[in-house]
Amino acid sequence: MIEHTILGVVVGSRAYGLSGPDSDHDRRGVFAAPTRAFWSLDKPPTNFDGPLPEQFSWEIERFCTLALQANPTVLEVLWSPLVETQTWAGSELLSVRHAFLSRKVASTYGEYARDQLTKVASRRERTGETNWKQAMHMIRLLMAGAHVLSTGEVLVDVTHTREPLLAIRRGDLSWDAVVDQATTLQAALSAAATTTALPADPDRDTINQLLSRVREKGLE
Repeated sequence: MIEHTILGVVVGSRAYGLSGPDSDHDRRGVFAAPTRAFWSLDKPPTNFDGPLPEQFSWEIERFCTLALQANPTVLEVLWSPLVETQTWAGSELLSVRHAFLSRKVASTYGEYARDQLTKVASRRERTGETNWKQAMHMIRLLMAGAHVLSTGEVLVDVTHTREPLLAIRRGDLSWDAVVDQATTLQAALSAAATTTALPADPDRDTINQLLSRVREKGLE
């Protein structure tokens, strides 16, 4: 299905502005399976890995479903500054990206961050070791959540806070300091949720119209 890719981007540390010389190229993509492929008992895949290392793609309908749920990993694809592939359908998808946003991001970003915090804390209790990289991304997620609620744009490139975030990844801060920072950012996220201009729910009609255009084009 790689030949049906409509949008291909780089995510991860390179898109965040946090990469080093040995950082991976994490690639994510969206593909649109031919419409007629859905007319048989064997449906097209909803996602697939590869063919490049660290590459993963979603079929557009599955991608839209996840984005409508305010999945942070999926929303980042639509705001990545590093676009490698973009067809007419990819451009159409990007043109309606704001339709996916809603106040649901307050819970999804907050829950993702809390899950990571819990995992890091549990590992510390079990082994005495701290996954500082995971801790850094927990802080980044909280920052990104407050940002999207405040601005209506998904924060991917965090170059402006590169050094403080890398300091966490290096373990330069104490664990207590990281937890305190997370607590402050959680409060900021909650505050942003009370004043955000984002709608309560995403614009499903706009996304349905997008899918219809893509499926109709897929018949050609």
